Amino acid sequence: MKRNAFSVIMATNKENAIWKEAVEAETSTFKQNKGRRKAPFYKVLQGMPIAVDAFRYGKIPGVTAYFLTHAHSDHYTNLSSKWANGLIYCSQETADLIIHVLNVDPKWVKPLQNDVPTTIPSTGGVRVTVIEANHCPGSSIFLFEGLQTANAGDGSFTSPFIGSSRTFRYLHCGDFRASPRHVLHPAIKGKNLNHVYLDTTYLDPKYTFPPQPQVIAACAELAQRLSTLYSHSKGPGNDVQASTVSCTGVAPKSLGKTLVVIGSVSTLLPERWTYSVGKERVVGAVAKRLGAKVYCDARKAGVLRCQSDPELIAMLTSDPREACVHIVPLSLISAERLKGYADSWRDTFTRVVGLRPTGWTFSPPSGAGLVTDISSMLTKAQHRQFTWQDLRQMKGSNVNLQVYAVPYSEHSSFFELTCFALSVEWEKMIATVNIGSEASRAKMNRWFDCWKKEKAKRNEHIVQYRDIDYW
Repeated sequence: MKRNAFSVIMATNKENAIWKEAVEAETSTFKQNKGRRKAPFYKVLQGMPIAVDAFRYGKIPGVTAYFLTHAHSDHYTNLSSKWANGLIYCSQETADLIIHVLNVDPKWVKPLQNDVPTTIPSTGGVRVTVIEANHCPGSSIFLFEGLQTANAGDGSFTSPFIGSSRTFRYLHCGDFRASPRHVLHPAIKGKNLNHVYLDTTYLDPKYTFPPQPQVIAACAELAQRLSTLYSHSKGPGNDVQASTVSCTGVAPKSLGKTLVVIGSVSTLLPERWTYSVGKERVVGAVAKRLGAKVYCDARKAGVLRCQSDPELIAMLTSDPREACVHIVPLSLISAERLKGYADSWRDTFTRVVGLRPTGWTFSPPSGAGLVTDISSMLTKAQHRQFTWQDLRQMKGSNVNLQVYAVPYSEHSSFFELTCFALSVEWEKMIATVNIGSEASRAKMNRWFDCWKKEKAKRNEHIVQYRDIDYW
């Protein structure tokens, strides 16, 4: 007999039972479920026939609408040209990408306009607002509003509100980099959110890396300064001398042309398109600052042309020697591996600067994981500034090949998640990342509880921000 999920979800023992069932669903074999893996509860909205980022589970019982937050492989797993299990709703850019990259039949893809509430057919009148996620190009968060009309999915827990007149609001964040723009969006501001499906990739105090716009600006500034230094010998008074000398003890003496190589795509193997979008903002900012063309291989160029960034598209060239900015797989950005790439263009570029943008390169300051007071943490984080001088060279760098670790992520930092949680009205947070163990979930639940308590103490409805794009 099915049990009532909504009435018990706040109780720890019942919540653990729900999560236990979800973990078992994720680890179940195809044989155990007649050739289809079961979908855990957090992939199907409670009381609504809607699944989000759940393509690996095939045709889910009762689901009539499938949503895709963005075109990263861990979210579209098993989505292919063979998909025929239901309509896929997503942003226009994501629609273009999955049609181009995955050969999904366009008849199954229904792009939605951003910021416009849209009623989804065959869902009992559920409306959705698509909001830009500040993640990769085309990424979205979804605000769902409507009645509970169906117990869809594979779970054994049901809702008592099926058929009631109560309206529910669910915010599904997929992957996102939280910013003040999100909490000020008219679809979110002042609305009570029953469930927030939260991107908890970096829900740990040690991951309070710098604001994305500051990091992007730092990359552009560094590239310009190093390119200027290499192109015009200004002697020991040059203001980037310290950055350049730090590796070798001497400044470069010869003139030459600089190539900036930026890591973006994790892999370019034909059978795998993992993370074929992302880091474009770093590329665009560096190329614009240098007034340079951008080169990447034909497949990556095809992906970029699916995106609504005409400025970046206009910078593309198929001639690698014409471009002073190259996009390569992120895994190539190390001094050892980049040397071979640099040698390939030695007849045109005498020096190479590599940028490795990923949140996992971030080294937290000592004691960063020890947060005893949220208010103090917010104040300290907002006083930090990040500039080109904070970018650090990686092991093996030298005068002619300098590789920099860039603490850039398209996921929310712990600080940003905290600001977000303190700036929206919510009843229940549901973690969607790092949920495989009870210990990990318990740790995240403690932070959810801390946010609730801190929010109750605060007089302000939104955490004060430095810029509309970051706190």
